[in-house]
Amino acid sequence: MTGEAKIYKNYIDGEWVESATGETFENRNPADTSDLIGLFQKSDKRDVDAAVAAARKAYKKWRLVPAPKRGELILKLALWMKEHKEELAREATREMGKILAETRGDVQEGIDMGIFISGEGRRFYGETTPSELPNKFAMSIRQSIGVCGLITPWNFPMAIPTWKMFPALLCGNTVVIKPATFTPMTVVNLIKGCEAVGIPKGVVNMVTGNGSMVGEPITNHPDVDLVSFTGSSAVGKHINSACAPDFKRVCLEMGGKNAMIVMDDAKLDLAVDGALWGAFGTTGQRCTATSRCLVQRKVYNEFLSSLASRAKSLKVGNGLDESVEMGPAIDGDQLKKDLEYVGIGKEEGARLVLGGNRLTGGDYDKGFFMEPTIFADVKPTMRIAREEIFGPVLSVIPFDTLEEAVDIVNQSEYGLSGSVYTQDVNVAFTAMRDIYTGLFYVNAPTIGAENHLPFGGTKATGNGHREAGSQCLDMFSEWKAVYVDFSGSLQRAQIDTDDIVKVEN
Repeated sequence: MTGEAKIYKNYIDGEWVESATGETFENRNPADTSDLIGLFQKSDKRDVDAAVAAARKAYKKWRLVPAPKRGELILKLALWMKEHKEELAREATREMGKILAETRGDVQEGIDMGIFISGEGRRFYGETTPSELPNKFAMSIRQSIGVCGLITPWNFPMAIPTWKMFPALLCGNTVVIKPATFTPMTVVNLIKGCEAVGIPKGVVNMVTGNGSMVGEPITNHPDVDLVSFTGSSAVGKHINSACAPDFKRVCLEMGGKNAMIVMDDAKLDLAVDGALWGAFGTTGQRCTATSRCLVQRKVYNEFLSSLASRAKSLKVGNGLDESVEMGPAIDGDQLKKDLEYVGIGKEEGARLVLGGNRLTGGDYDKGFFMEPTIFADVKPTMRIAREEIFGPVLSVIPFDTLEEAVDIVNQSEYGLSGSVYTQDVNVAFTAMRDIYTGLFYVNAPTIGAENHLPFGGTKATGNGHREAGSQCLDMFSEWKAVYVDFSGSLQRAQIDTDDIVKVEN
């Protein structure tokens, strides 16, 4: 019963507080909608205002904490997450649906990010460089930006919040985070970790609710200096426009239509393994999911037959069952969208070789389950080959030459991830060079990024910034050039330089 459900609150200025509206929304398990995880605050602009005010106040002191000490707190939080990894993963599976192996990886990604970023606090490198004038010292340093608004998605409910929060904090900023409405529990758990390790009040704030009531006020708030968003390209475009009048810094991580190329010399069993994991891991609900598989004609039929046979045997069900290999769609709307694209593929003339149906009967009726779905003989111009579906629907496209495959891959409006399977080093390096994406893999699917390298894409996938890697510090910090003149006299750069070098004979 709803009345028996636990109520979770916002976290503002170090306190758990109810929303100004006094209203809540339900969070249910997509694998079993009878499982009510809890009630969460249905917040509005007033809650955002309170959270931003707390963050702005805390920023004055937090930015002055030495970066190594900020890093030590983040490391403590990462170790707290490691200690609680299993319970955090189970909660994430319960509210998001993906299998336990994946949510354990999701939490581990957050742990890894914390360990990596904490070390950057001991580096936080600028640079020194010679001045063109004598007795003058020149260097560059990083400085914090202010209050960061973090708007996070549901598909990686722990990893992506940490990708944003940890570097923001390391750089001396304070944050207001809005978790996805499908996955607030995982971020609540992350905030509990912040409390447990002693992150000062006001430094981290969380407001739950939907995009129009919480996301918009964060984006438009005059005291929010930076907005970091992961989600759809349509919403990202709106956020970018909304932030432009105030010149807010904006980081956008958006859609993908990622392609895996299988050359005729590839190890086919390995390529099939990669296609299965890339296409159906997280039920295809990844921005990096392998949604296109380009196969050279010589091995096309053999690859397709093996892939369909293997995909047919995948066990679909509740992710809390360790034997399950693919979980549900996140909700009824996403499932409906997935099934609509199956209809579009049929209408366009693609050949449906596997799946395409909602799974029903028994426990399937409690959730939003769909068969792993494969279309063959897909033309690159078809909608199922061009548009992001975000579900377990894979388009298999035949090709003749590497040049043709590269052209097909690059025709996409997105440019997040790509991969090639080959035993030819020349082919591998040519594809690596010519495919225009932010991520690229050789003999691996289009998923599997690691935290110590930059994550992000080109074209409609992003706006040029990167998450993870040391490059993420460029998003959450501002560069300052510093000059120290100890000559005791006025020296004018670019003017008083002609006579500095005198050669005596």
